[in-house]
Amino acid sequence: MTGSLIALIVVLIVLVILVIWVVKIYNALVKFRERCKNGWSQIDVQLKRRHDLIPNLVETAKGYMSHEKETLEAVLQARASATQAQINVNGDPTKGADMQALAQAEGQLTGALGRLMAVAEAYPDLKANQNMMQLSEELTTTENKVAFSRQAYNDSCNQYNTYKQQFPPVLFANMLGFDNAEYFEIEEPSEKEAPKVSF
Repeated sequence: MTGSLIALIVVLIVLVILVIWVVKIYNALVKFRERCKNGWSQIDVQLKRRHDLIPNLVETAKGYMSHEKETLEAVLQARASATQAQINVNGDPTKGADMQALAQAEGQLTGALGRLMAVAEAYPDLKANQNMMQLSEELTTTENKVAFSRQAYNDSCNQYNTYKQQFPPVLFANMLGFDNAEYFEIEEPSEKEAPKVSF
């Protein structure tokens, strides 16, 4: 064997190892990104459920709270904003501005629901309404599921973003189109609390 043939074989072996190494990094990035997207889809399901419960809750309360039209309209407007923000995210947690808008809209919806529940406390007949009690229980359960799903999602985003920023994946992540995943966090401390729905 000549020296140039040996050098060619060594170069080919190094190239094969390099390609395998890059493929392994790419596959890990895909795995972590898909976990993050799956985590988001779990939140998405719970938010849709939450948004579907709200019109029934408002409709039930409407008959009892005829003087609280402004509160009821605020809940419906906050729901509409949150639904539109959810549509804008479209299942892609790497849309930073859309994710922040969704978190803000959901925070406003939580605040509006909290105000509705506080006002509803003044209506004993409404509190005793079986439909209202059932809707309130479903909303509380859904709020708990959103919180659990949000924690799981943020954990998967943390794994993805951390791996993406480590060496050597950082060399390839942006070049291969792997954007950071946005965490789903509600900004205002008062909005982080689930609405009180005890009837």
